Amino acid sequence: MPCSSSSGSGEEEDEGIDSYRKGGYHAVRVGDAFAGGRYVAQRKLGWGHFSTVWLAYDTHRSRFVALKIQKSAKEFAQAALHEIEILSAIAEGDPSNSKCIARLLNHFKHAGPNGQHLCLVVEFLGDSLLRLIRYNRNKGIGLKRVKDICRSVLVGLDYIHSELGIIHTDLKPENVLLVSTIDPAKDPVRSGFTPILERPEGSLNGGTVININEKKLKLKAMRAAAKISQRRESMGGVIEFERSLEGIDLRCKIVDFGNACWGDRQFATEIQTRQYRAPEVILGAGYSFSVDMWSFACVAFELATGDVLFTPNHGQGFSEDEDHLAQMMELLGKMSRKIAISGTRSKDFFDRYGDLKRIRRLKFWPLDRLLADKYKFPEPDAREFADFLRPLLDFAPEKRPTAAECLKHPWLGNSKVASK
Repeated sequence: MPCSSSSGSGEEEDEGIDSYRKGGYHAVRVGDAFAGGRYVAQRKLGWGHFSTVWLAYDTHRSRFVALKIQKSAKEFAQAALHEIEILSAIAEGDPSNSKCIARLLNHFKHAGPNGQHLCLVVEFLGDSLLRLIRYNRNKGIGLKRVKDICRSVLVGLDYIHSELGIIHTDLKPENVLLVSTIDPAKDPVRSGFTPILERPEGSLNGGTVININEKKLKLKAMRAAAKISQRRESMGGVIEFERSLEGIDLRCKIVDFGNACWGDRQFATEIQTRQYRAPEVILGAGYSFSVDMWSFACVAFELATGDVLFTPNHGQGFSEDEDHLAQMMELLGKMSRKIAISGTRSKDFFDRYGDLKRIRRLKFWPLDRLLADKYKFPEPDAREFADFLRPLLDFAPEKRPTAAECLKHPWLGNSKVASK
């Protein structure tokens, strides 16, 4: 679960009250204290299927942190223990906190009316890359910024892959966070927010915290965002966007290791969020660290263009998986027969010749042409960016470059390695 104001909830606005029951979420109120009074809840940052995440104040260290409170049922507790194991290894190997991975600061158990909840305390970070993409109305953030962000992500991937043997398995824009918020007013330090140290009078109990001041602030923020959007359009789109990003810290960190695994201890066969899923996962052909590199390429494309690289759908007579494979081949060329028939699910999609069974006509549009023709990248930019991305999207997982190799690619030039 992201440790920022980003919600892990997709399009829904809140987690609903139904899951606040035995085995489910813990109901939190502003001012509630945890770990013997050390951490005090300030406001909800987001939620996911496994947990809610709160901005909290660490009274021992006088700092703001993200407090992730897991559901109490056994399976959720086991998932939390697994994430604690992964994040502890990451923190132990990175004493200087410079490897572009969100840092686990503490963990403890909290007893509540719905059971015992495992809680993770993680450094407070800012907005997700998804928020950054949406900030410019999905128009792309500019290649210079893409390069800087790519370097941060690659530093993190190189660390977990080569030094720790960890596969993230769910890299996507929601799971990479800027180290600070896009809007300073949403940052508790930069905005001068005074921490709440006890429960305010009149705070209400229940599954979702009703806070009148918070609702007023949200309404004010929405109105301000609408004005910014209108101003952007009136002042010429991209130019105004360039100005609006001035001064924003683009250093970032990879978060959410709830689905991560050790390279030699894999738990799930179906991994990765759909749009960022590698072909070997769809085919059931096994996977390794290179699945993260495929997802990384998809994220880089999305940052540059504002669009998701692959958007598969099911249609008449074919599945979402088959459409996904077809879209991959339209962009990257036909998959070799050897790879096409290599997985446990290959027969669901391919005939014995390595051709898709139900989608026969493919419309090929190579990556460099897509960037130039659809997204109007200048020809040199389209060619150089495609040259960086294309090897990462090789159908043969063993041929994809490692994160360390990507960091040496000439396309990245002299962009600064962005770490905190």
